[in-house]
Amino acid sequence: MFEFRLQKVSSYKNDLLSGLTVALALVPEAVAFAFVAGVDPLVGLYAAFMVGLITACIGGRPGMISGATGALAVVMVSLVADHGVEYLFATVVLMGILQITAGVLKLGKFIRIVPHPVMLGFVNGLAIVIFLAQLSQFGENGQPGWLAGTGMEGSVIDIAWLEGMSLWIMLGLVGLTMAIIRFLPMITTAVPSALVAIVVVTLIVIGFDVDTRVVGDVAPIAGGFPSFHIPFVPFNFETLSIIFPYAAILAAIGLIESLLTLRLVDELTETRGRGNKECIGQGVANTVTGMFGGMGGCAMIGQSMINVNSGGRGRLSGITAAVSLLLFILVGSSLIEAIPLAALVGVMFIVVIGTFEWSSFRILKKIPKHDAFVIILVSAVTVASDLAIAVVVGVIVSALVFAWEHAKHVEVKKSEDPCGSTVYRISGPLFFGSTIDFSEQFTPADDNDDVIIDFAGSRVYDHSGLEAIDSLAVRYVKAGKTLHLRHLSAECRLLLSQAGDMVEVNVMEDPKYSVADNALA
Repeated sequence: MFEFRLQKVSSYKNDLLSGLTVALALVPEAVAFAFVAGVDPLVGLYAAFMVGLITACIGGRPGMISGATGALAVVMVSLVADHGVEYLFATVVLMGILQITAGVLKLGKFIRIVPHPVMLGFVNGLAIVIFLAQLSQFGENGQPGWLAGTGMEGSVIDIAWLEGMSLWIMLGLVGLTMAIIRFLPMITTAVPSALVAIVVVTLIVIGFDVDTRVVGDVAPIAGGFPSFHIPFVPFNFETLSIIFPYAAILAAIGLIESLLTLRLVDELTETRGRGNKECIGQGVANTVTGMFGGMGGCAMIGQSMINVNSGGRGRLSGITAAVSLLLFILVGSSLIEAIPLAALVGVMFIVVIGTFEWSSFRILKKIPKHDAFVIILVSAVTVASDLAIAVVVGVIVSALVFAWEHAKHVEVKKSEDPCGSTVYRISGPLFFGSTIDFSEQFTPADDNDDVIIDFAGSRVYDHSGLEAIDSLAVRYVKAGKTLHLRHLSAECRLLLSQAGDMVEVNVMEDPKYSVADNALA
């Protein structure tokens, strides 16, 4: 399989070289995302520099690369079109403040509730998105695409494809880049194969005067050092009402993508990042970026994969990538603008192949059908919409499936003890999804005068479970039966309103657990 060979050893050399490789690949992406958002290319480049530098220094995940991303750019475009770029800068500042607040409140821990099938769908979906984003480099600018006049007109695959020698040159250079990345590690791992591939292909294009598109054809990247700039907007409630919805959406998308990328890097490196610290790091980065004329950003899965798989493990790799990008802007623009886009496309294609979880095809028939459905659903929504919606949809569907499956696990076994009492033994979880089945299995009219309900094998999870117990108690009282409730936790006893006096307390045997209920909040 064409993929990076994961380097296990962290070193300053690996961090420096992998950071340089990332910086080269960052340039066209930052420019492209700036175009998507409807702002000047330097706005995207400044964002990539500042967000990348600050998160590398104070973020919660060494080795993870942050910068301007397409997921944020597609949200920004309408704000810029309707209100102008200054409102974008103000929104980015507020976005950062919201992210800092999320980190202070330790909301980063909630990324743990994202199930593994959602993670697989997220990874596969982003790999497809990265792949589709590269297809534009195989097309002619300003020409109608091959899907013009259809329902797919204007989509990411509606491209005026290159023809003849131009297409063959592009394919050849992309293939050469991928081959170098694949096979060079078999000879040496002294330098990142992606960096070698970019340099070799660039030298071939320059040396043989090959007619192909280069970075400079996309946009000039020369510029000065970013300067401090307070967003020029009215500081009033009207402005806040305009920027707050955008800021909230951007903050959520940025944190979700960052924390999911953090988990992915954790798995690759067999280490553990700090989610809440990453929230604060991303927030500080975006707040500062908005004050220096940047479009904001978050973690980048593609660039993070390039970095990690090229040997970057420490904070130095992210710092090197950010500083190198700034040097490109200040003094090295002519060199960077000479890099063929085909080389960068080849690098990203390798990233796509290495990122996509090919094993998911093998396991689809082996895992539960609902997990397979979630993988496919999240992947599709990621491609069709955006990451945040995909993750939320995946978590909701997974939660509903979980509730449905566990709702079927509550069992009630009826018997009679030697004393003539009717005994019900409960097993399984009692929560909102299982209360109906639970209640339907009791027959007060047919039971003996003395009834015992034993909860030793069960656990009450929420207020719905408590209400089901209270309602059951009322039914037995109306039937004139004596009811005993055994082995409920202390918190259950406290929260029961109707059946509290029917609970038999056994300090030694009663379980200890809490119930999700607002009454104790």
